[in-house]
Amino acid sequence: MPTRVCCCCSALRPRYKRLVDNIFPEDPKDGLVKADMEKLTFYAVSAPEKLDRIGSYLAERLSRDVVRHRSGYVLIAMEALDQLLMACHSQSIKPFVESFLHMVAKLLESGEPKLQVLGTNSFVKFANIEEDTPSYHRRYDFFVSRFSAMCHSCHSDPEVRTEIRIAGIRGIQGVVRKTVNDELRATIWEPQHMDKIVPSLLFNMQKIEEADSRIGPPSSPSATDKEENPAVLAENCFRELLGRATFGNMNNAVRPVFAHLDHHKLWDPNEFAVHCFKIIMYSIQAQYSHHVIQEILGHLDARKKDAPRVRAGIIQVLLEAVAIAAKGSIGPTVLEVFNTLLKHLRLSVEFEADDLQGGSVGSANLNTSSKDNDEKIVQNAIIQTIGFFGSNLPDYQRSEIMMFIMGKVPVFGTSTHTLDISQLGDLGTRRIQIMLLRSLLMVTSGYKAKTIVTALPGSFLDPLLSPSLMEDYELRQLVLEVMHNLMDRHDNRAKLRGIRIIPDVADLKIKREKICRQDTSFMKKNGQQLYRHIYLGCKEEDNVQKNYELLYTSLALITIELANEEVVIDLIRLAIALQDSAIINEDNLPMFHRCGIMALVAAYLNFVSQMIAVPAFCQHVSKVIEIRTMEAPYFLPEHIFRDKCMLPKSLEKHEKDLYFLTNKIAESLGGSGYSVERLSVPYVPQVTALFPSSKKPHKPKHKYKDEDRLSRRKSIVDTVSIQVDILSNNVPSDDVVSNTEEITFEALKKAIDTSGMEEQEKEKRRLVIEKFQKAPFEEIAAQCESKANLLHDRLAQILELTIRPPPSPSGTLTITSGHAQYQSVPVYEMKFPDLCVY
Repeated sequence: MPTRVCCCCSALRPRYKRLVDNIFPEDPKDGLVKADMEKLTFYAVSAPEKLDRIGSYLAERLSRDVVRHRSGYVLIAMEALDQLLMACHSQSIKPFVESFLHMVAKLLESGEPKLQVLGTNSFVKFANIEEDTPSYHRRYDFFVSRFSAMCHSCHSDPEVRTEIRIAGIRGIQGVVRKTVNDELRATIWEPQHMDKIVPSLLFNMQKIEEADSRIGPPSSPSATDKEENPAVLAENCFRELLGRATFGNMNNAVRPVFAHLDHHKLWDPNEFAVHCFKIIMYSIQAQYSHHVIQEILGHLDARKKDAPRVRAGIIQVLLEAVAIAAKGSIGPTVLEVFNTLLKHLRLSVEFEADDLQGGSVGSANLNTSSKDNDEKIVQNAIIQTIGFFGSNLPDYQRSEIMMFIMGKVPVFGTSTHTLDISQLGDLGTRRIQIMLLRSLLMVTSGYKAKTIVTALPGSFLDPLLSPSLMEDYELRQLVLEVMHNLMDRHDNRAKLRGIRIIPDVADLKIKREKICRQDTSFMKKNGQQLYRHIYLGCKEEDNVQKNYELLYTSLALITIELANEEVVIDLIRLAIALQDSAIINEDNLPMFHRCGIMALVAAYLNFVSQMIAVPAFCQHVSKVIEIRTMEAPYFLPEHIFRDKCMLPKSLEKHEKDLYFLTNKIAESLGGSGYSVERLSVPYVPQVTALFPSSKKPHKPKHKYKDEDRLSRRKSIVDTVSIQVDILSNNVPSDDVVSNTEEITFEALKKAIDTSGMEEQEKEKRRLVIEKFQKAPFEEIAAQCESKANLLHDRLAQILELTIRPPPSPSGTLTITSGHAQYQSVPVYEMKFPDLCVY
């Protein structure tokens, strides 16, 4: 019961006190006296200078009623305060607010859940009031602490516990709204406040039974869910908090999330962590996305020595963040993201290698195996993140990332890569090579360049092809797949999948365009390099079916995307050279590999013959395939790559009809207007420097088979200071007829004599120069090889006569051929019909 005073004393009391006393009924169950409340409100509005006294008096009564557990009168006092707050908006409300907040604090400090909820509801109403002028001295530290504590309520009654937690969340939401709208809103973003607010919200969000796995921005919860479910209400508040964050305070709002996830060990499994960062990425302003990505990368660096599954959980969170950020602004963090991920990829491989080396027998092996699998999870997560991020970048940035990753790939014998592999060992280095190439494969997926020069510049092509010479079939597969991604500009690769004899190529509906000038220039410059790597790749001893399939696809894509008439002839020469290598077998390949090469050649010639649509060529290819089907099915891809295929014991006894013949192909193409002179010249892979650096190469741990294979060949030409005219007949025939004129002593004397036939010799010299300028190197080398032996024998006979005319200013001729060397042979001006001396 309220204290009653006599009439005389009541008349002497200040009017505001009398008006306040009158709103309290004798029985609290009757509630607020509305008529008297209207009088009090009118008085407060009419005399706003009295608001602070009204507030102080109400606070005094409220404190007394709280101590005496008069809940009914407490409810009436708070209702009166709420109505006064809503009615009064003058500057004098500031002192009244202080009294109001003091009363709310009293309620929150009480141990009764109903009073705590009552105080929270009043504070939320106050938070929704927009004040005319800012408050420069008001702070909400107490309310942040108290509401955060309520969010962690552990009341024994579940319903009461839920009610208190909801009140705490709503209180935090009120604090956020009030401070963000205030001029001094920066105070709420201080770390000491964020370290309380964010974990409190996340603690309640954890109670969501099923984590949100939606890719797009989750829909807003309904009003009923907000009021009844602490998890939904906390999530909504968390979104609102992040949505109000600015550039300067974004990091303060995100860092407590990492602390909470670490403390509660929520990275493994990481469903909740992924859910949290999806909310963060969709709630913040798009231009601040890179701040969150930087924070995740920093946390990944801080936890680099944690368990593999923890690191994998963080990387998967990064993947989700990158997937969202890549659609908008990603800021200046592109290279930082890739550099950090590649660093952790190397660390993961190091940990895996250390575990393998430190493993022992018994139960330790089980531990090691489990750790290896966990590290593979980390590596796969990194590769997925790199690939997804890279595939969402614009083309100009993706090209830079391709170069960046390629620069990290370690190649034995060179020091051009920038990745530290000193601690990895051979097995670890192979593993990092595979991981980086897989990353590169992901980045190049879907890349469409207008010209092949843009996709495969020389600075990228050379290091990319280096691993294709290693004795590791998986590395070679990855290199070919990367090249396919970059070459296939019209999405034809899926139609070419699997090596097979295609009955009608037209059914594939191959998309192609006319070869542009830039692509033609690219093939003139780099075509021989591509042919060489395909040729050597076919002859690797550890090839499996997939290698042959990818090599076939490479030939087909070059034909579709880059082939003009000259390139088609080169590709046919390459195919015939592969057939010859399988028959002769200089590299001692197993029978399966020899038959695999034959099947590859058959599949490709069948494809290219239909692509260029020369009837005679198609007829020859079809006839050979038909005969093989009947007599040698192991020369066809449908049979050789099938399980339990019967293999021949040798290839020497096979009939000529089973092979594709150069003269038949040349005859068929020549009749259709193709320039077939070079078909009669056997293809020889062009030798290029394996180590471009001028430094002495390191001893390669993965042996390169390129130099060994080429060293087994007969010398292409031993004479380095003599160039031979290689003009050949225009009409090919079964037997190659040499047009080298017989070289005798008399011929040399005639050659020295320059008095006659000057015009004819000038024309011949012009043709020689033109041939050397335009003909491919391997064509020159092949014809030189056929003439080298003849030159060696004839010149040796001539030089044995010891010709020693008087010295001439023209200098001396040094001839090196085979194992003999002849020096100090004076030269005036030697001219031969088929020999040119420089």
